Amino acid sequence: MPNTVSQKTIGRLSLYRRLLQALANKGVRYIYSHQIAVIASATAAQVRRDWMAIGYSGSPTKGYEVTELIDAIGKFLDSPKEQKVALVGIGNLGRAILIFFAGRRPKLNIVAAFDNDPYKINRVIHGCKCYHIDQLKTVSDETGIDVGIIAVPASEAQKAAENMVAAGIKGILNFAPTPLRVGNNVYVEDIDMTMSLEKVAFFARQGNFERNFTSGEYE
Repeated sequence: MPNTVSQKTIGRLSLYRRLLQALANKGVRYIYSHQIAVIASATAAQVRRDWMAIGYSGSPTKGYEVTELIDAIGKFLDSPKEQKVALVGIGNLGRAILIFFAGRRPKLNIVAAFDNDPYKINRVIHGCKCYHIDQLKTVSDETGIDVGIIAVPASEAQKAAENMVAAGIKGILNFAPTPLRVGNNVYVEDIDMTMSLEKVAFFARQGNFERNFTSGEYE
């Protein structure tokens, strides 16, 4: 079951699916674990363990059938029915998120956006209607939203998270550069772009480093 699989495994499965879809678009039909391991910065053994976790096994002679594997990962990762997402914050980042995710995952859709800017309220922005933040619970109750994305300044992020929790949202993707205080029954994934850029800049200055493909970390 998905809740017995580690967060890292779920992340790798999502990465595999994206890489496999790119290969399928190029007409690739079969792939071996060591081939996907190279482009996923993993080991062949790790790839095989991850795919065994979703109950998929390949042919010793042909390898893994790409489209079947994409479907198997999708059945494991995706909800049987559509999951609806709320986006809080329609600044430059929020707009970019709307554009990026439009149509990318049929069963995972941003169905409503929220802001406190009067100019944005009741407008359709990149195909998504924007509501006042005070309407979050009402709209969530009406549409069945259970996932939220925070794309507001750090000073507003905690309040946005509290509004989401009050609305019954159980999973939050946080782009604000600040930790959130939520209950144990809410899953939070932090995307700190400043920290990531600083890490990249630091390692870019080092010159000599090797990546541990088992852990995905630099040593």
